[in-house]
Amino acid sequence: MHSFTVPGRDQVTPDNQAIFDTLQKNYGLIPNLFAVFAYSETALGDYLSFAGRKSSLSQKEKEVINLVVSQVNGCKYCLRGHTIAAKAAGFTADEIIEIRKAAITFNDRLNALGHFAKATVLQKGRPDEAVIDNFFDAGFTEANMIDALLTITAKTLTNYLHNITQVPIEWPEIPEV
Repeated sequence: MHSFTVPGRDQVTPDNQAIFDTLQKNYGLIPNLFAVFAYSETALGDYLSFAGRKSSLSQKEKEVINLVVSQVNGCKYCLRGHTIAAKAAGFTADEIIEIRKAAITFNDRLNALGHFAKATVLQKGRPDEAVIDNFFDAGFTEANMIDALLTITAKTLTNYLHNITQVPIEWPEIPEV
């Protein structure tokens, strides 16, 4: 199997070096998976712009999607990173486990979102009509649906990137689900 290394700052383009500097300032490190994007001249900036775009979804809602999608796709890197982000967004450890299972008992609206994200990924963009109806019955709008799909897409990209590259994970271990 091809072995992927994490490129260092001196191995990437000047534009990517500037992004590395910003990541270092914001995170205190350059996350390995972000560094891998820098193999491409433009992918890192493109991904960060796409993933960081303005959304009709709250940070908590986006973290529900990030955790559910990463769980379905079996991405240990993203699960660990988004466990940290979900805690920062205000979720407890027990709530995060429920979210990863898409069996959210503490919030019906988030449960509908989790089911939508899980079904969308598992059914390759064709969730059952009941899942879609439940999503809208929970108060989500068409704009929320589009933003949910964009979040699913961004997370699927990073899940696949890690699942292929298997670069080292710098985030703390988390429980298996």
